[in-house]
Amino acid sequence: MAEVLPIRSDQPEEATIAYAVNALRRGELVAIPTDALYVLIADPFNLAAVGKAYQAKSRASDRSLPLMVESIDQVAELAQHLPSRFYLLAHRYWPGPLTIIVEAAGTVPLKVTGNTGRLAVRQPGSPIARALLTEFGMPLVATSANVSGHPTCASATEVLAMLGNHLSLILDGAVPDQQVATTVDITVPKWRLIREGAISEEELREFLGE
Repeated sequence: MAEVLPIRSDQPEEATIAYAVNALRRGELVAIPTDALYVLIADPFNLAAVGKAYQAKSRASDRSLPLMVESIDQVAELAQHLPSRFYLLAHRYWPGPLTIIVEAAGTVPLKVTGNTGRLAVRQPGSPIARALLTEFGMPLVATSANVSGHPTCASATEVLAMLGNHLSLILDGAVPDQQVATTVDITVPKWRLIREGAISEEELREFLGE
């Protein structure tokens, strides 16, 4: 059963962040609160850890695992053929509740992309997530903390009840807004809305001049 550690959401304790990063480096799964509900995080370049994430969620192997990133520059290392629309959206809405689907570079394990060659990326606004990304030094798998088809967990207690047997650690902190991130796919000639969340389709169309 997962260990549960309290953490300050606004100023996360350095020792707790380091403890979580050590678990990630051992290939374990960790659940954390972010600005968009609870997520499971893992090392995307550790295929055993990636497999654990799919198993914990009972997620279909042909569905990619989203990644959270520290910066726009980090996406440039993970993706290829990035259109100008990516930079427009990222500079406007990151860090924040917008997930952008891009074409993955060959350096990203196919297993992470669900063998689709596409990757969903987001720069979170959560201080906890940002501290973990800085300490870990690489992108992290960040997929909703739930079994596929079930509601996303909004508290450490819910995560423990649903996924505790699959996790090493749960960081117990507040989720400020409990908002759902909007997801857009820019791998198609004209961008496509996959899921509407905190940012409306109307706002995106207005921003992009469409």
